[in-house]
Amino acid sequence: MPGLFAEVRDGDRVWRGAAGCADVDTGRPVTADMRHRVGSLTKTFTAAAVLRQVESGQIGLDAPVGRYLPKLVPGERGDAITVRMLLNHTSGLAEYLPYAYPSLKAFPVLADTGPQSFDDHRHTRFDPVELIEMGVTAPAVGAPGGTPGVYSNTNYLLLVQLLEQVTGTTAEDRITRDVIERAGLRDTELPTGSHVDGPHSRLYESWFGMIDPPRDYSVYDMSWVGPSASLISTVADLNRFYRLLLAGEIVSPSSLAQMQRTVPVVSQEGRLIEYGLGLHPMEGSDHPGQGTFWGHGGTVWGGGALAMTRADGKRQMSLAVNMQRWNRLDPSGRPQPHPIDEALATLCRVAMYG
Repeated sequence: MPGLFAEVRDGDRVWRGAAGCADVDTGRPVTADMRHRVGSLTKTFTAAAVLRQVESGQIGLDAPVGRYLPKLVPGERGDAITVRMLLNHTSGLAEYLPYAYPSLKAFPVLADTGPQSFDDHRHTRFDPVELIEMGVTAPAVGAPGGTPGVYSNTNYLLLVQLLEQVTGTTAEDRITRDVIERAGLRDTELPTGSHVDGPHSRLYESWFGMIDPPRDYSVYDMSWVGPSASLISTVADLNRFYRLLLAGEIVSPSSLAQMQRTVPVVSQEGRLIEYGLGLHPMEGSDHPGQGTFWGHGGTVWGGGALAMTRADGKRQMSLAVNMQRWNRLDPSGRPQPHPIDEALATLCRVAMYG
């Protein structure tokens, strides 16, 4: 792992740490205040913006998405899939990424995938409507409302379109006004270009050892995920956001309760997890009775982040790493255990429980 940085909070006590380098060529060190692409942690922000519209009566949480976006999800599916099902990944809509990135077409069979499309699309400006169509027209991965759900970025690109439809402005503007500015976040933004402004690390993608040495993808057009996974933030801002969210200061307490109603969902890694509305609970199995942590994880090409906040809001950790998919594949095509996995797990245990 080239570099990692994190912030841990326990009430008013704060620890920040960084180790390693932000650039393997120059040896420039990572620092705890660096701005970072945080991937699907964006989904919590998007979900919060949607729930703000639910609170104002502009969106019905259990209304059919076809009421708002009949051209994007037409016919019976548009009538059957609700806004809630998009938020908690129980819509049955497939992931569009293997169709947008041809070298990933065999996903989730990792051994038959390749990283070639990453370079092909470094500067591609994707049309979100076209990405949504790829997911909607692909074979369904489940029935609307059925469980376990299947994690899919198609759901959140539709929520982005929903926000724009009901507010008459861009989702970036709505998320910025209703969530980022409401939380008082100074180093968080949804990017419009391919660069990360301010101090940041390069982002090294390994793709399960198929890119050796790992390649830098820190400059990248993020329209391939848009406001479902393109957020740039800092570990301090992430902790502030989740602390305020769980205190009922970003959305109402009743909306927060909806966000914390979970269903079983198959993650992109193929694990069965509990998932709410843009929030993911994490229980410390080796510390029973010490509380549930809520948050989200996220990855982009080369970068990863994780944020966890205890339900009472007092104990928090956010971390960022500047390499992804470090595991090699075993003969059956499954990621092999790696020392980095255990090191991260140990860091999380110490950070959460002291």
